[in-house]
Amino acid sequence: MVDRKGQALSVLIVSTLAFTVCFMVWMMFGVIGIPIRKALNLNATEFGLLTATPVLTGSLIRVPLGIWTDRFGGRIVMTVLMALTVPAIWLMAYATQYWHFLVIGLFVGLAGGSFSVGTPYVARWFPKNRQGFAMGVYGAGNSGAAVNKFIAPALVVAFGWTMVPQAYAAIMLATVILFWFFSHSDPAHLVPPSTKFSDQLRMLKDPKVLKYCQYYSIVFGGYVALSLWMVQYYIGEYGLDIRAAALLAACFSLPGGVLRAVGGWLSDKYGAHSVTWWVMWVCWICLFLLSYPQTDFTVLTVDGPKTFHLGLNVYAFTGLMFVLGIAMAFGKASVFKYISDDFPTNIGTVSGIVGLAGGLGGFVLPILFGALMDFTGIRSSAFMLMYGVVWVSLIWMYWTEVRRTEVMGKNATSFSLQG
Repeated sequence: MVDRKGQALSVLIVSTLAFTVCFMVWMMFGVIGIPIRKALNLNATEFGLLTATPVLTGSLIRVPLGIWTDRFGGRIVMTVLMALTVPAIWLMAYATQYWHFLVIGLFVGLAGGSFSVGTPYVARWFPKNRQGFAMGVYGAGNSGAAVNKFIAPALVVAFGWTMVPQAYAAIMLATVILFWFFSHSDPAHLVPPSTKFSDQLRMLKDPKVLKYCQYYSIVFGGYVALSLWMVQYYIGEYGLDIRAAALLAACFSLPGGVLRAVGGWLSDKYGAHSVTWWVMWVCWICLFLLSYPQTDFTVLTVDGPKTFHLGLNVYAFTGLMFVLGIAMAFGKASVFKYISDDFPTNIGTVSGIVGLAGGLGGFVLPILFGALMDFTGIRSSAFMLMYGVVWVSLIWMYWTEVRRTEVMGKNATSFSLQG
């Protein structure tokens, strides 16, 4: 007799480990990009493009990976995907020119597509009432962004930045072997071969899918972009060294990944809508406060001019980033609870599409962060941009969901019965 619960647990554990390693590799430029920027004398926009390049391919590959996972199963697709990234990660250590990093970064970025493989693969091993939690645990692999901030700076300081891709290539290879031996496959989880590629892509026409893309571009795309941007932000804004900057930046990345499982549990209990609505408001408040630049202003008093300083110190800034990371962790899980509720037979395809939107947000935002900084000279302009994007989601959510249901959920049913 097959131990289904044991297999499900094994799949969840080993898939989460694989995703953590993939995310760590995907976020590599967030740390090694700093010495590379110095060596190549890059401006903020060029640095933004450098860090975002792996995110591009990791995003574009998500839709086909989700479809292939539905068709061939997560075990084989994940194994092949991780194995393909190993040579590219290793080659990164030998790059010397800007275009070298961009081209190799495109291949390294394939690791970011792993999310669209593991999400449907893991979800199908669990009953519907536990899928939100299971996907949340798997999604906690986002904490690879924080793992990168612990490992990479130590390697950079001790051995130079070229040691980072060499070490990561070895870690990825070991992960491929572990994943293959401890994962399982179930033919019942596959989409029937009669399903056409075009039928699956037709999901793009569903307005719900487009709305979930918008939500995810904030909670995931914003998380990726800020994870890539924060180390150099701390160095520039507060004058920290790379190790201290990476440690404080992990205060955002770590809860933003690990607590995704809690977001999955909350979404199972209270519903995807309620969790997402409150997440958006918390993000809105945090980003409003983070947007305010360091300001000196002079007031003419009866005793003469007096100058005051207004701005976040490093402790207040880190505290707000910590809260923002928690909110984004919950939001990443709640968006995928929407998907498992609304599209139970097409989780792979829809998660691929929504994941693509989130990944493209993570690609575009760092470039825009750099361009805004070059244009305005204000570092906090990155948060101003994010604040505006959150406004869009809040307005969209209000008109399509909140006006139809009460957020607190107590009176909605009674009103509908009376009517």
